[in-house]
Amino acid sequence: MTVLVTGGSGFLGAHCVAHLLRLGHDVRATVRSPARADAVRAAVGGPAGPSSVDGLSFTVADLTADDGWDAAVAGCDAVLHVASPFPAGEPRRADDVIGPARDGTLRVLRAARDAGVRRTVVTSSFAAVGYGRRAPGHVFREDDWSDAPAGAYIRSKLIAERAAWDFAGRHGTALTVINPTGILGPPLSRDYSLYVTLIEQMLNGRLPALPRLSYGLVDVRDVADLHARALTDPAAVGERFIAVAGQMSLDRIAALLRARLGPAARRVSTRTLPDGLVRLAARVSPRMALIVPDLGVERPTTSDKARAVLDWAPRSIDESILDTATRLSRLGLLRTPIRS
Repeated sequence: MTVLVTGGSGFLGAHCVAHLLRLGHDVRATVRSPARADAVRAAVGGPAGPSSVDGLSFTVADLTADDGWDAAVAGCDAVLHVASPFPAGEPRRADDVIGPARDGTLRVLRAARDAGVRRTVVTSSFAAVGYGRRAPGHVFREDDWSDAPAGAYIRSKLIAERAAWDFAGRHGTALTVINPTGILGPPLSRDYSLYVTLIEQMLNGRLPALPRLSYGLVDVRDVADLHARALTDPAAVGERFIAVAGQMSLDRIAALLRARLGPAARRVSTRTLPDGLVRLAARVSPRMALIVPDLGVERPTTSDKARAVLDWAPRSIDESILDTATRLSRLGLLRTPIRS
C-alpha cells in the first residue's frame, strides 16, 4: 500500500514510518517544514531503521491549516494520523492545544474521505480512556472513556477522538483508533517522548527524588506494529485498541536501572519525594500541579483486545526501559555512557 503518516518527524511517527517501510509499503510522511525531511530520512534510515528508504517521500502540511492536505492524501490507500500537539507545559489557553488536535484530526479525515482512502487509523491516547472516577480495582478497557480529564493535553485527546468517531459515523469512514499508554523505547533521533525524557533525567541525575507516580507503559516499536496491524486487518475497522504492556512506578524504574546498568546508573536516585512537598511546589509550578491528582494512583489497564483480535504481542517493560537507556547512550545523551 501507499500509506500517509502524519507527524512523520515525531517519536512515534518516525517509528511508524520505519516499520511500514520494513513491511514493504510505500510511505508518504507529512512534515511542517521541508527542512525536516532530511532529518527524518536520516533518523529512519539509521542503524535501527529499514534497509532502504527508497519508498519514503514527504509532503508539507500543518494541522492548523487546510493547505496541503488534499495533496498529502492523493493516491494513498491508507492513512495513519499520528500527529498531535504536545505542549511542554500547561498552555495559557487550553484551546491552543485542543483546537489543533480536534480540527487537525477533522482536516485529515475530510481529506482522506474526499480522496477515497480505504483505511484510516488515528492515534488517540489512554488520556481519552482512563481519567475520571472509577471503583477501586477497576481495570480500564476500550469501552471506558475519560469523564473528568484534567489538563489541556488530556482534554485535547478526548475531544479529538470523540470528533473522529462522530465523523466516521456520519460519513462511513473505515476508522480504527489506537489508545497508547505512556510510550517509551529507543528513539531514532533526539526527538522523543516525555517517558524517554524521564529515563534520560534519571540516568543523568536530574531527578534527585521521585514522586509517587505509576504509569501504564508500552514500547514505541510495539505501538507502531499495532498501527500497522490495524491498517490491514478487517477486524480492526470500527474498533479502538489500548496499547499497554504493563504498569510500572518511577521507583521500580529507578531500581531496574540501578540493578542492570552498573556505573551508568550511579546518578539514578531511589529516594521518594513526599506528597506534601509536591503539593507545596504545585502552588507555584503549573507542571507540578498537573501531577498532584496522580500521586499514588494506579490505573490498571488491559490490552487483551489487541492481543486477541490483532494477535499483538508487546515486549516487556523491562526490555523497553533498558533498550531506551542503551539508545540514549549511543546518541551521546548520557553523562556516563553504558558499557557493553
